[in-house]
Parts: sequence; structure tokens; C-alpha cells
Amino acid sequence: MRAVPAASEVPHAVDIDGTRVALTLRRSTRRSFALQVDHRGARVAVPFRATLADIDRFVRHHGSWLLDRLRAHAAAAPAVFRVEDGARLPLLGRDLCVRLGNGRRVLWRDGQEDAGEILLPASGDPRRELIRALKARALTWHRNRVEEYCLRLALPVPAVRLSSARTRWGSCSSASGIRLHWRLIHLPPALIDYVVAHEVAHLVEMNHSSRFWAVVECIYPDWRRARQALRAASAHLPVLDGQVAVDVEE
Repeated sequence: MRAVPAASEVPHAVDIDGTRVALTLRRSTRRSFALQVDHRGARVAVPFRATLADIDRFVRHHGSWLLDRLRAHAAAAPAVFRVEDGARLPLLGRDLCVRLGNGRRVLWRDGQEDAGEILLPASGDPRRELIRALKARALTWHRNRVEEYCLRLALPVPAVRLSSARTRWGSCSSASGIRLHWRLIHLPPALIDYVVAHEVAHLVEMNHSSRFWAVVECIYPDWRRARQALRAASAHLPVLDGQVAVDVEE
């Protein structure tokens, strides 16, 4: 059996309309090209087989978008979320209040008008506790939604795991099941459902052909609007651990 090579990251640069743009070039077993901009700069993720010519062509094709995003991030780089008493962050599209100094374990208090409160222990690292609690909530939510969309297609429910990928909201494999980014838990349920529907549709069509999008249309008719809304919403997510998700993918 052939060993799968490890993913790699190296510096790269591309000239776009006379501007030299530095990027991080990541090669992995992925099948598509993806371009991402966040507070760390620009990144391009490609399959192992991609040539430098193909990579540069892809980056230049999205050159205007890339330059605009780099300028926007330079003008308003998102600050890392400060975990302090009374801080607020989105949970399922609603406001969640962070409270510090509670006992020895994390507690959740549901709200009516908002997402309620999360009470973090007084000892230890509150940021780590917050991320751990959000991941646990995300895994439960994602598993329930994958089950719902599999039922719509009369499919067996695959294993569902969390992802912290830098370039994808989700992924699907016939061998290992579905992975969904934990940071989706910040978004409104309808946008999470779009990502879930997208990955569940891959259980039927492992591609992005017209047949694939027909499956998505069947289980999530409003996918076009949701895809645009997801891209817009991704720019406003709180930065907890330096991770963001994909902006452009092919």
C-alpha cells in the first residue's frame, strides 16, 4: 500500500497587476484549489499534483478579489477575541455572554432573547475551556443535522467529526465520513445547514458536477443565497484560535 505524503507549506509569491503578493502555499491530498485571506495573510491550498503554473493561474484568476481582501484586512484586521467576564460572541447566530469564575467545570445557561451564558471555571486557561466547550456543542449540533439531511436522502448516517481546517468548512470521504468545522457553531443554523447539506450531497456525488448541485438543490433549495451569505459571514467570526475557513474554492 502506497504511503500518503504529509501535507506541506512553503512561502510563495505571485505578481498580480504589478503587485507582488506573498502567499503561503499548502499542498495536501485535497482535490480542489482554494484561496484564503485572513489576519495571517494570503494562503493558497492545492492538490499535490498541481503545477506552479496552474497555481499562479488560479491566483491571478482571483487577483482582483485577492487584492481587495488583502486591503480590507489590512484596514480592519480582526482582533483576537478576549476571553473576559461579560464578553460576548455569537453562538448559532445569537449572542452568548461569557462569565468567568464559576466553580470547577463549564456550565451553560440558556437564554430566551439571546444564546444565554457560558460559565467558565475560575482556574485553568479560560480560552482553552471556552474553545473546548464550543467544540463539544458544535459536535452535537453537527451530528444531529447530518442525521437530518441523511434521512432526507434515505442514506445511512456516516461518522461525523470536527475539523479545524484552514481552507474548508467541511469535507466528505466515503471511508472516514464527514468533517465539519467547529467554528460553524457561531453561525445561524440556516447557514450551518447549507454546509451540512453540501457535505451530505457528496455522499451521493463525490464531485461538484451538475448532478451534485442537483442533489444539493433537492435537500437545500436556497443554497445559492446561503453560499453567498456564508462567505460574507465568515469575515465577521470571532478569532479564538487563529483559525478561519475558506473564502474561495474550486
